[in-house]
Amino acid sequence: MGMIFRAKANKALDRAEDPRETLDYSYQKQLELLQKVRRGVADVATSRKRLELQLNQLQSQSGKLEDQGRKALALGREDLAREALSRRAALQQQVTDLETQHATLQGEEEKLTLAAQRLQAKVDAFRTKKETIKATYTAAQAQTRIGEAFSGISEEMGDVGLAIQRAEDKTAQLQARAGAIDELLASGALDDQSGMHKDDIQAELDRLSGGTDVELELQRMKAELSGGSTSDRQAIEGGQGEGQAPSQSQQQPQDTPRFDKQ
Repeated sequence: MGMIFRAKANKALDRAEDPRETLDYSYQKQLELLQKVRRGVADVATSRKRLELQLNQLQSQSGKLEDQGRKALALGREDLAREALSRRAALQQQVTDLETQHATLQGEEEKLTLAAQRLQAKVDAFRTKKETIKATYTAAQAQTRIGEAFSGISEEMGDVGLAIQRAEDKTAQLQARAGAIDELLASGALDDQSGMHKDDIQAELDRLSGGTDVELELQRMKAELSGGSTSDRQAIEGGQGEGQAPSQSQQQPQDTPRFDKQ
């Protein structure tokens, strides 16, 4: 159960993890470490400087005791001279110990300084690599999103595709419904409440008259193409068919004799 839980938690963390944020966090931790190392170098340098001040003070006291011993010998006070030299010997031992500590601190300071320089170089290199990886990751992420958008497998484009499909389905349903209503109105199964709907007899008469008009127009066009006379076209337009008797006006000759008055 623990392994299953850790596996699922690891998978969830992997989905939530952003490599760019992880790199930035790692860089921040390295900067903090570098700051600690620099602070350590500063602390060691401070301790070394304090030892140097103590050494200067002890060496000054040692020189002073040496002068006092010489003056005491010059005045014939050998006991004072011996006391001054004894104190100078004790100070000299402290100076020796401090010099040893100073050398040790100086060595540690040099090591820490070298470590800080190396760490600074690593941090700079990591920063350059971090920015390169972040730029590459961002470009790959953008390319992946563009590819998913073109292929339609992205979540956003999937929603758009579903919306388009629903719109097309609703449009087809409305078109089918409109066609069905038109057919029902034409067949008389539904009543037109607007009063504009014609009955079936009137509809049939309109259809026949429309067909006659088409036939007359077709005959007129044939007559024009065959070079017929104007009277033929007028006869066609007047609705005369083949086998009909000409009218009285058509039977009279065109040139009627005139009788002039004497």
